[in-house]
Amino acid sequence: MSAPHVTLRQLRVLLAVAEHAGFARAGDDIGLSQPAVSQAIRSLEAELGVKLLDRTTREVVLTAAGQSLVAPLRRVLGELDGVLDEARGLGAAARGIVHVASAPTISGGLMPQVLAAARQRYPELQVRLSDQAQQLAIEGVRSGAVDFAVLVGMDEADPLIEQRPLVNERFVLVCPAGHALAARKELKLADLAGQPLVLLDHSSGSRPLIDRAFARAGVAPQVAIDVGHPATAFRMVQAGLGVSVLPALSLPLPDAKALRAVPLEAALSRQVVLARRRQRSLSPAAQRLWDLIATLATSP
Repeated sequence: MSAPHVTLRQLRVLLAVAEHAGFARAGDDIGLSQPAVSQAIRSLEAELGVKLLDRTTREVVLTAAGQSLVAPLRRVLGELDGVLDEARGLGAAARGIVHVASAPTISGGLMPQVLAAARQRYPELQVRLSDQAQQLAIEGVRSGAVDFAVLVGMDEADPLIEQRPLVNERFVLVCPAGHALAARKELKLADLAGQPLVLLDHSSGSRPLIDRAFARAGVAPQVAIDVGHPATAFRMVQAGLGVSVLPALSLPLPDAKALRAVPLEAALSRQVVLARRRQRSLSPAAQRLWDLIATLATSP
């Protein structure tokens, strides 16, 4: 009898379903649609000839066979990930390659300066930048897919991630040049009551900070549009669809004649951090880039 044709992807899907007790949550975690998760589990069960999951309208639970498979599988895949991470790190280090992730509101402001300085000071470095939503960048650090990330500071400590604070950053209101608030020197959040808002969506590390700041100010924000990237917010504001609250690193404005950026009160700010895996050394190339970012972010 031939051995079953089982793929690594199927096994990782099974682990995700077991950990999240559901197909939708597992798919969100590993970046697959719910139908793709279901298909992977059906194919795995067919190859093994055994039922691994019991499905009801409320939950998904492991069968006895599933439980006996998941425990050793978690250990084996963990060891495999460690081996692959080490091999990936050795190969990248030998070539001077550094993989960095950064949140979109940081990619456009800080990272161009960083990449230009790195090219001038360390021409041997090859920097691979991933412009990713906050949660994806965090997952990249956890999994070892990137050497480190530049993120919005996480409120809750993560046992796998070490954060190094870089800078506290203010937010600005972006509005049309002819808007009633455009000529102000500084604005309070209360000044935005009743204004249609174009805000970064909840995949952004900045959105929770914005929501909490409005709640503390006693203002119910009138959210007109959620967007995933500052560039989209600029276009929406320019089209007259609302005003936007964005981190200062999102600047400069794409059209200084059509748009204005007005500083918001210091009650709304965020901390930008460097994030890396705890107790895992950076390669010499990655360490040079880490130190360069720290220097550039904190220099006047």
